[in-house]
Amino acid sequence: MHHSTQPDILLAAHLSVRYGEKPAVLRDVEFEIRRGEVLGLVGQSGSGKSTLAMSILGLLDRKRTKVEGTIKFDDCDLLTLRERELRDLRGRKIALVLQSPLSSLNPALKIRTQLNEAWRAHASGPAADCDSAIRAALESVSLPSSEEFLRKHPSQMSVGQAQRVLIAMAVMHRPALLIADEATSALDVITQSEILALFRELNRTSNRTSGMAILYISHDLASVAGICDRIAILHQGQIVETGTTEQVLLSPRHEYTQRLMAAMPKMPQRPTAAKAAAV
Repeated sequence: MHHSTQPDILLAAHLSVRYGEKPAVLRDVEFEIRRGEVLGLVGQSGSGKSTLAMSILGLLDRKRTKVEGTIKFDDCDLLTLRERELRDLRGRKIALVLQSPLSSLNPALKIRTQLNEAWRAHASGPAADCDSAIRAALESVSLPSSEEFLRKHPSQMSVGQAQRVLIAMAVMHRPALLIADEATSALDVITQSEILALFRELNRTSNRTSGMAILYISHDLASVAGICDRIAILHQGQIVETGTTEQVLLSPRHEYTQRLMAAMPKMPQRPTAAKAAAV
């Protein structure tokens, strides 16, 4: 086995992306994700965050999009892979969780069927293997694996539960990298903090076994700060600052990051204020 010069680097990207003749959406974006780390990628809508996620997964339309550079994942440049090779990688080594769970799940199919399909996409074996994988995945996201639950359709569960089902699908094959693209922006504040805590938990518990790294993409610096080891700030198609969470929050260097920090809501000091706000 050959190792890269830095064995703890899982993904190293340096890329530019443009759609057709338009100016580049991403310009010379450079970042890396270490094994088992949570990297927060923060930027406003339109800054190119989703384009970045899609280019890692090879999901951009190749005819209309020009992606230049390299995306090294486990020593393999993803930009050189064929569609078939990418399909094999997606869901197995790199998984994606999107922001609207109810539109990502198939409304016509029971949860069990959808989890079954997610398992069979990258594994073959007896039904018992599939069932135990489904049980383990549901337990890892604190959902029941009862018959009753598995028979449900997505419309019969809360948005928070639906989001957990999506995350269960994503972690089923113990990917090395989980990409969460605005994965909590459709949720209410309480559910949001539960899902963030879940991501952190998945990252921690998997560290000993599969070391799941997470690329957490969000427009909301406040929400990601609590779970990220490092933060990269994306502004107008470029990464303007990267550092440890503490460093970015306490001493932001770039003027755009400073503006983001200034706009962050201050936490209420007294519990009474928090209670009043919650009512």
